[in-house]
Amino acid sequence: MSDLVFLLVIAGGLALAFFTLLYFVPVNLWITAVFSGVRIGIMDLVLMRIRKVPPAVVVNAMITSTKAGLSVSANEIETHYLAGGHVNNVIRALISAEKANIPLDFKAATAIDLAGRDVFEAVQMSVNPKVIDTPPVTAVAKDGIQLIARARVTVRASIKQLVGGAGEETVLARVGEGVVSSIGSAVNHKEVLENPDLISKAVLNKGLDAGTAFEILSIDIADVDVGKNIGAGLQTDQAEADKKIAQARAEEKRAMAVALEQEFKAHTQEARAKVIEAEAKIPLAIADAFRQGQLGVMDYYRMQNIKADTDMRESIAKPASASSDQKP
Repeated sequence: MSDLVFLLVIAGGLALAFFTLLYFVPVNLWITAVFSGVRIGIMDLVLMRIRKVPPAVVVNAMITSTKAGLSVSANEIETHYLAGGHVNNVIRALISAEKANIPLDFKAATAIDLAGRDVFEAVQMSVNPKVIDTPPVTAVAKDGIQLIARARVTVRASIKQLVGGAGEETVLARVGEGVVSSIGSAVNHKEVLENPDLISKAVLNKGLDAGTAFEILSIDIADVDVGKNIGAGLQTDQAEADKKIAQARAEEKRAMAVALEQEFKAHTQEARAKVIEAEAKIPLAIADAFRQGQLGVMDYYRMQNIKADTDMRESIAKPASASSDQKP
């Protein structure tokens, strides 16, 4: 019984050692590489495993590139993998570029890949241009009419500008700016509606793809809609503002007039109060004149007669003036 256990332990150890050896020494992968025409040593595969690089990724990439007629070394592929790149994507991009006669080497492809761009998609876009629909762009012509334009931009990826070049957002922003500038320079909005190609030509001639990762092939105005009459709205708002200013000034003048009237009434009342005060002192002055002998009885009666005569004349004059006012 003990011998059987011993044999089982030895068999298990041998099996573990065998599978461990197969893990570090991928014989099947090496045989596949040899029959595929890829020259790579089995020791190189072992070292890849030690460096934590999947040998299958490197071997499969070398097989694919060799079958496509490309010359890529295992060291280059391994270096790109350790740098965090996408090996399969780079190999596919190189094959597509080779078939399309687009100049692209492994160094440039890896640089594009490490820059965060999809190099395979870029090559595909270089072969098959991409159409980008811009969002609605609102602009106002010189006659004050608002226009809403939609454009379609056909772009092709520029392999040389993929590293450091601006993306689609920049292209769309520049196209939108060009559309606004072109519509704003139009004297009449009808010119834009009749010839929308004037916008596309003007925008295309500005070289909007400079510094971007794309080459603009064409800009087509898909649709132009008429919006609001901005000029009339601004004039209406200005008239309303002028009206409010005039009303405020009129109210200010009215308030000043009211204040002057109140001030005048106050002065009138003050004057009346002084007159009443002065009239109240007349009897005292007359009495004092009697005491001092400066005024006699006849003088007093004469003054009273003059006063009565004056009151009579005033009473006679009042009805006459009132009747004259009523005449047409």
